[in-house]
Amino acid sequence: MNILVTGGAGYIGSHACKELAAKGYVPITYDNLSRGNVWAVKWGPLEKADIADGQRLRTVLEKYQPRALMHFAAYAYVGESVEQPLLYYGNNFTGTAAMLRTVVDYHCIPIVFSSSCATYGLPERVPIAEDHPQRPINPYGHSKLFVERMLADLNVAYGLPWIALRYFNAAGADPDGQIGEAHDPETHLIPLVLAAARAGTPVAIFGDDYDTRDGSCVRDYIHVSDIADAHVQALESLEVIAARSIWPMHTAIQLKKWLRRPKPSAAAPSSRKSPRAALAIHRY
Repeated sequence: MNILVTGGAGYIGSHACKELAAKGYVPITYDNLSRGNVWAVKWGPLEKADIADGQRLRTVLEKYQPRALMHFAAYAYVGESVEQPLLYYGNNFTGTAAMLRTVVDYHCIPIVFSSSCATYGLPERVPIAEDHPQRPINPYGHSKLFVERMLADLNVAYGLPWIALRYFNAAGADPDGQIGEAHDPETHLIPLVLAAARAGTPVAIFGDDYDTRDGSCVRDYIHVSDIADAHVQALESLEVIAARSIWPMHTAIQLKKWLRRPKPSAAAPSSRKSPRAALAIHRY
């Protein structure tokens, strides 16, 4: 079964492709390689193209006839989004709008959207429940929220099935060592710390006045392989869930356990007992 993976040559997308292949799917990577890597495409064909290229995307859809689409293609540097907001609105929002127009015109195949907890903005309370108000504070977060709202509208208008997963700070690499994190420039703390340790150079820690024991910031992390697994299980659940429901899932481990249980069709479990928010899933 073919699954089209936009951004499949990127950090999270390539790990999702590996997980898809392990579950018996054939991942079709659709990536313009502006920030992805050819060497990361190992488990299926690569179609080098832009999500905004409707004609090329239509050709790829007709060629492979994918059962669903996983959407990872996006710029993801918060600081860069503040400096170049049009770049982010142009690619993350306008590019995705063009992609979705092509998908709707072709066939409303299910969409698994890789969103972000940046859509929440500054938290009013911690842990962050899934129904926490979404008030992004930067163009990156806004671009992700716009896509969520667009997907919701397309569901109402055309019946487009979709799921959005929100998470903080992907970290780690494939345990088998076949793929890993390779950003240019690298902004993630863990690879920067490892590089500094290897080179014997200092590493910048931003902020020393937080309300913590040493004054540094406490961050949430999810291993990239858990994120990939969550996306695949979300895809599988989307194939059998037709009714609209919203479920708070705040770690990849909880998500996996929940998806293996019988699923009620309406009431969602309370978020009050959930640990610190790290991943959320919306399904329609």
